Amino acid sequence: MSLVIGIDGPAGSGKGTITKIIADKLGLVNIDTGAMYRCVALASIRNNLKVDDAEEIIKLAKNIKISFDKEGHVFLDGEDVSTLIREKDVSSIVSPISSIVEVREEMVNQQRKLAEGLDVIMEGRDITTVVFPNADYKFYLDASVEERAMRRFKQNQEAGIDMSYDEILDNIKKRDYNDMHKEVGSLMRTDDQIYIDSTHLSIEEVADEILKHIKER
Repeated sequence: MSLVIGIDGPAGSGKGTITKIIADKLGLVNIDTGAMYRCVALASIRNNLKVDDAEEIIKLAKNIKISFDKEGHVFLDGEDVSTLIREKDVSSIVSPISSIVEVREEMVNQQRKLAEGLDVIMEGRDITTVVFPNADYKFYLDASVEERAMRRFKQNQEAGIDMSYDEILDNIKKRDYNDMHKEVGSLMRTDDQIYIDSTHLSIEEVADEILKHIKER
């Protein structure tokens, strides 16, 4: 029987990094759901679509191929777009695009198919509430908005992405609002999630906390 670990939380809370660590330690397949929506956003830009071109974006989402390799690289129709999907133009539209109900439904279907028969760990906004409500382990990873913006700022600097701290902070605040007010798949805390505030924790401390809960069961 396959194992499913879900980690939800707001943008910049460290979900992606933590998920990779846990996947490596436990030999799990890491499916980056946020990257999937970023692929739709990138494809929309390349097809000169605006965020209000909902019907065309829905068609696009159903026809693109998104895949991952064991190293965590993201592929859009066979092209490695791991860095491209983190750039400013994609970040600015990914939240409204992921709010399109039909796009979300299509991505959820793809996420479930990718996980079939595998031991997986997935992170996103609605993994433990919509995609896999019966996940074996459910976590909600959080941090202050200022800390999350600083983390994203440092990540962008390392990746050579030119965005100021203030731009990122503003973007994350907008993302938080949009993510918590989506018609479908909104970000929310539930009683059966294990809540972890990582504001003052190192990556290693967060990973150890999650592994502790898994080993306890």
